[in-house]
Amino acid sequence: MCRWLAYSGSPIRLEEFLVKPARSLVDQSLHSRLGATTTNGDGFGVGWYTEDGDGRPRTFHSIHPAWNDRNLREVAASINSPLFFAHIRASTGGAIQETNTHPFRHGRWLWMHNGAIREFDKSMHELRMAVDPDLFPSIEGTTDSETMFYLALTFGLEDDPPAAVERMVGLVEQAGRARGVEHPIQMTVATTDGERIWAFRYSSEGQSRSLFYSTRIDQLRQLHPEVPALAELSDESRLVVSEPLGDLPGAWNEVPEAQWGCVEPGQDQMHPFQPRTG
Repeated sequence: MCRWLAYSGSPIRLEEFLVKPARSLVDQSLHSRLGATTTNGDGFGVGWYTEDGDGRPRTFHSIHPAWNDRNLREVAASINSPLFFAHIRASTGGAIQETNTHPFRHGRWLWMHNGAIREFDKSMHELRMAVDPDLFPSIEGTTDSETMFYLALTFGLEDDPPAAVERMVGLVEQAGRARGVEHPIQMTVATTDGERIWAFRYSSEGQSRSLFYSTRIDQLRQLHPEVPALAELSDESRLVVSEPLGDLPGAWNEVPEAQWGCVEPGQDQMHPFQPRTG
């Protein structure tokens, strides 16, 4: 399927996580260790916020494999950002085109997804017709992932992201099961308003794709005083990733099944994820 990462913290060049680590996102595009597919070569995208911007994220998308795109390396080496998303795609059936490449953007918000609405063709019409008519014209592509985003926006993503995503998933499961789909959804999702990041891990069968978050930087400094790069990051710096970017002991923690969390200043917490209908 796909691999993604979300970062929030001290402004940093995108290449520090997209290109440089031994298990960088670019490396995972060709050699994923925990993904449903080893190769994720159906395009990539990045979305980032600037410190002095208007709050609207900028995006860059390509249908080329991440491992073979010089422009990605140029962009990643040129951009400093305090919050960014990056996604490498392995299509589950949607066309390989830029409008189908994550992260998706609406206003201040970004959204990216790993997984699938299973047998999406069976429920696509019902799900898309449930999108707010004022939002519907903003849908540009054909993917289940973008439909999930606009359903979440319809259900109040901008006011209460966890409740909106739970309602979105509830509708997807209801629509799929009404059409004989046993396990309608598989997902890890990240979304952000440019200030906080919400991440979700859930699947109808209870066997969700991998998702990890990084240990607090102050704790990592105590564990690994020999790593100078940790001194350059604030205590609030945090990564959420589909799979770890390296093997540093104590650096990565798996997100439990059917949980969501929010990356924000202060103590991070996990919460149960429960789809809801109505």
